[in-house]
Parts: sequence; structure tokens; C-alpha cells
Amino acid sequence: MTWIVEQDRTWAEWAALRVLRVGPVPNHLAIIMDGNRRFARKEHKDTLAGHTQGFHKLTEVLCWCRDLGINEVTAYAFSIENFKRSKQEVDGLMDLAAEKFAKLLEEKEKLAKHGVCIRVIGDLDLLPPRIRKLTAEAILATRLNTKCFLNLALAYTSREEITSAMNQLSQGVDKGELLTSDICEELLEKCLHTRGSRDPDLLVRTSGEVRLSDFLLWQSGFSCLFFTKVLWPEFTIWHLFGAVFYYQRHYHTLTAARQESLALRQCIVEESDIENCHVKFGEKVSQEHISAYTSARQERVQNFLSNLHKIRIDNLQQISNEGED
Repeated sequence: MTWIVEQDRTWAEWAALRVLRVGPVPNHLAIIMDGNRRFARKEHKDTLAGHTQGFHKLTEVLCWCRDLGINEVTAYAFSIENFKRSKQEVDGLMDLAAEKFAKLLEEKEKLAKHGVCIRVIGDLDLLPPRIRKLTAEAILATRLNTKCFLNLALAYTSREEITSAMNQLSQGVDKGELLTSDICEELLEKCLHTRGSRDPDLLVRTSGEVRLSDFLLWQSGFSCLFFTKVLWPEFTIWHLFGAVFYYQRHYHTLTAARQESLALRQCIVEESDIENCHVKFGEKVSQEHISAYTSARQERVQNFLSNLHKIRIDNLQQISNEGED
């Protein structure tokens, strides 16, 4: 099974695509791919067959997104909570992941041609060594591609992600790389597993469940949430069209709320800089003091983030080299 599929569209699908592309199209789609096990039971198949069909559906959805102009997709593939399932199911999912990542690496030239960057978000240390190695190789092999992005959430929960980000910030303060006053919402966001990605514009969950299941809780604060009863393997291009149309109906309200939040966040940072300048210089604070303090803070933060990025890449390189002489 290929990671990049080509499909012919019916005239009705092309017509719907053209209509939808007249309006705002989400740049980033997040998906909770729910219903694989129920689909397997419905079709009287084993559980792994349902998960395999779910992966095939993801490749179709990526093709539909490409036609629509959605250039980033984040898919909830495996939660940390899923490790609590039966050993047989977890082992089967890990075998499936190994197979698909191996196929991905075989197609890295094709992925480069299409500009596809693969990211894996989650606690990679929880994955079996062979999966961890394959994911590291996939990330490194495609990290310079910039046309479209597929983020796979493996061994992921938002609670773990936020906890990990807070630990990184705490270590930065302990090492003297940051001041406690440097910590803000924007900096925390840049320490999340999703750093480098914009927040999802549209989040879709299938199977009729109306909850986020610890998926992108921080990032989806201003996302359009679309819930549908269809099981994930039965998701069609028309369900995606319906989700995008729903997003377009709520676009202006969501955009205004997001812009208001960003403006408030920026105001809080500016006020914090002024307050810290008063603490440092007393009442006679000039604009030069504030500008100098802001520049110093920005430089500290940038150095901290650059170091984090280097540590992450070095760690991926080390993982990818595991088992080699």
C-alpha cells in the first residue's frame, strides 16, 4: 500500500471541490480516526483488519486533502491509553506501524517529489525499539520537505505533551537558559510536540463519539470541531466536504476569536516586559530600557529553542543509528 495515492474524481466531486475552494479552506485538518474496531465487528473481521482498513482510509483522505488544498493533516493513530488494550491487539498495531513506516521509507523519493514532510508526535520512548527507529528515520528523511505535512500521533496524549513541555521549561530555568519571567503561552506552545505546526483549523472525529480523548487539547482551543457518526473506514469524500462546509460556516467567528486571543496574549507579554523593567530599573523606566529588555528576552528564548531543536535532532539521529556497527 502506497502512502501517496492518485484517484480519479467524478464530475460531482470536482464540482463540489470547486465550490468549496471558493470559500476559506482549512490549512490544517486534525482527525480522530475512531471506529476501526466497530467496523471490524460489523464486517465480521478480526480487529487488525479494521485497523488496516483504517490506515488505507487515511491514505485516501490525504489524497482528498491535497485536492482541496489542505496542506497539513494530524491523525490520532495511537494513544498512550491504547497500550492498555490486549497484547494481541497492541502487537498487531505495532506490526502494522512497522510495515507502513518501512513502506514510507521505500517511497522517500516520491515523498520528496510531492514535498511531504512526516512528523511523529508523542512519547517515542514508549514505542518498541524497531518502531522508534523507523519513525526516527522517517522524520529525518522527510524533514526538509515543506509542501505538505502529515503528523502522526503515536504514543500520544495532550496531558503527556503539556507535562513534557513544562519539564523542558523548568530545566531551562534550572540551567540558567531562561528566566521564570520568560515563560508564557507562546513559549510553552513552542515546546509542545507540535512545535512548528500551526493549530488545526478543523478537527474531525468519526464514529459518533463527542469528545477529544486527550487529543490536541491545547492546540484546538479555537478549532472548528466536527463530529460525525460514520465509522472511520466508511468515511467518504462527501463526509470531508461536509466537514469543510461546516468549517466555512463558522470561519469568521473562529477567526475573530483566535485573533482576539492572540492580541490579548501579546498585550500580556508587553505588560510583563514593562513590569520586569520596573523591577530591574525602578520607576525611571524609558522606552530604551523596555526595548533592551525585550531584545534580551527574545534572544534568550531563541537560544533556548535552538538548543531544544538541536537536542531533538541529535536524539533522532541516535535512535536512527541504533543497532548499527
